[in-house]
Amino acid sequence: MDMLFAAHSGTRYLVLFLGLIALAWFARGALGRRPFVRPSPAILTGFVGFLDLQILLGIALVIGGRRPAAVWGHLTVMLAAAAVIHVVAARQKRRPQPASHGLPLVGVALTMALIVVGILAIGRPIL
Repeated sequence: MDMLFAAHSGTRYLVLFLGLIALAWFARGALGRRPFVRPSPAILTGFVGFLDLQILLGIALVIGGRRPAAVWGHLTVMLAAAAVIHVVAARQKRRPQPASHGLPLVGVALTMALIVVGILAIGRPIL
């Protein structure tokens, strides 16, 4: 369980880092009115994938019996974050091409805000 917890804690930094990269990239794309083309879809997919990994590790911890105080609030907010970014990614994929960076920018920003709230819910530092 300790190794799983260490993986979950360490992946947090990777998710936050990728989220910041995605925010910067999508802001640049939105402000410059650039089309949502390579590498933008890969950046969105990478962020979604690492957030999914983080949630999978977290659920494994809960199933394994590691439940810090306020775990249910943390889990709820993190699942909401995953839902937001999955809806955004699915909608972005279905948009006529070339799509803009606006929707991914808003989606990643909202997801990052929920992640921060979820981390703070269990009393952990952001960095």
